[in-house]
Amino acid sequence: MPYDVYATDIYSMANIASEEIPALQISFADWLREQDQATLQDLNLDDKEISDSEVYNRRALGQYLCAQYKLLTNNLRAAGFIINEYSATEIVDIAQQGDSVKLKDVEGNDYSTDYLFIATGHAFPNDDKPEFGYYGSPWPIRKILPSSGKYFDFNMGTLGASLSAFDVISSLFHRHGTFTEQGDKLVYTAHNGAENFKITLHDANGWLPHLQYEQKEPMRALYRHVDRQTLLSLLDKQGHLRLAVYFDKVCRPALGQAFREDFKPDMIAKLQDPTFTLMDFVEAMSVRHSYDDPFSGMQQELPAAKNSVENDRPIHWKEVTDDLMYTLNYHAELMPAEDHITFNDIVMPFLMNVIAALPLSSAKIMLALHAAGKLDLKAGNIDDISFENNKTIVRFTDPSGNKKECHYPVFVSCGGQSALEIDDYPFTSLVKDGSVQAARVKFSKPVDEKQPFYFLKGIDVDPGYRVYAKDGQANNHIRDVSSLGKSESKPEAANNHIRDVSFTHTLGLRPYSYGLQACNQTAKLGVESLVMS
Repeated sequence: MPYDVYATDIYSMANIASEEIPALQISFADWLREQDQATLQDLNLDDKEISDSEVYNRRALGQYLCAQYKLLTNNLRAAGFIINEYSATEIVDIAQQGDSVKLKDVEGNDYSTDYLFIATGHAFPNDDKPEFGYYGSPWPIRKILPSSGKYFDFNMGTLGASLSAFDVISSLFHRHGTFTEQGDKLVYTAHNGAENFKITLHDANGWLPHLQYEQKEPMRALYRHVDRQTLLSLLDKQGHLRLAVYFDKVCRPALGQAFREDFKPDMIAKLQDPTFTLMDFVEAMSVRHSYDDPFSGMQQELPAAKNSVENDRPIHWKEVTDDLMYTLNYHAELMPAEDHITFNDIVMPFLMNVIAALPLSSAKIMLALHAAGKLDLKAGNIDDISFENNKTIVRFTDPSGNKKECHYPVFVSCGGQSALEIDDYPFTSLVKDGSVQAARVKFSKPVDEKQPFYFLKGIDVDPGYRVYAKDGQANNHIRDVSSLGKSESKPEAANNHIRDVSFTHTLGLRPYSYGLQACNQTAKLGVESLVMS
């Protein structure tokens, strides 16, 4: 995700607290406490008391990560490791040549290595159409900001009402007005000349992200509620882990305990009913957090969220759901195609909207803007986006089935990262020579016996993130040893020289990758795989 000065600004929030960041040399909060007044002022943090549980801006987190990287590499060099860094060097192609991996940069220079980790992270679409005010992503944020001393005086639109959309909201409205505290809430006042500026968010379900909550264990764990051997024992005769079985055997008891700790007897009773399914659970918890007016719903949820965070009262069911889906994410290749479709269509929207945690400070900003008539939300599926007369035209169908359209001088897609198709994989030589293949999973009951696979987006990798060559036996085997990082498939099926841990490249097989914690877990699995190879 964007954390650097080029892409972000001091109003782009990181949405992760120090206590949730995997351990580096020192914690984020301790690093901030070490900074001088001038640095904190530059990061817009000079008037804040630093807290382990507070969320700070992306730029501050980026400087922290950069400092930790430099400290780590310096320590490794001091220990005798040789590290060659090629900063600002764009690799445009990769090829497998025997036991070596060849890389080529944009200047035509060649590099050779025995083993390669591809860790390029997010890759946002380069489909901006500034002549029509359309931007395929908010990054870098400066591309959508007005010129210095200028204000927008129109209604601007976004696709999505998620955490990325909030970055757009925060960066723009802090430049178009001021927020002042009045009692327990914020009040927004527009600058002179910016009175007509507002933002309309478009979301299919008409949902806003739900609010930050206190957690008993801020760090996700791969096997908190089930061990690996138990998980593998749940596979059916075809080697598939079925969603229904995972819910029954793993989720149901864990969630039952969580709801007991949350004092929710109605949900305990539902979970004790064997006919109550994962889909029933998603529906039940979505209904509880669905409102006719999402801003009113956010206002209703704010006191409980504030009580949770400030008084150390965890919301156990959300935390446990997060953990359970985190575990499933790292075993998703074991699910059959039918369950992948269900997970992506039904479970993922629930996770991204109900389990996603918007910081309380961000919620107060959104509520202040809505109260001032500056922020609105339209529900409905987008049918079409077109461009004419220097504007972006958004056509959508509202929840009542009515066809509507909006015209925006500026429209920003904040729908989040999408997995790429195999034809869009950036290193074309690996695709052309069959060194990578599209991610795929088998149907439990294929409609067409000649095509037993369902093709996901992204590329195929084994549990240790080794890439699969074309027609390799990916995702067609049972893993039966204790280490997830070691592939138990045929050794020749995966390429031991190349591991791809990039989020965009593996999103098909790893649909619920949980931020920096998932980066840490993924890197660990990849390194364990390399060490054991």
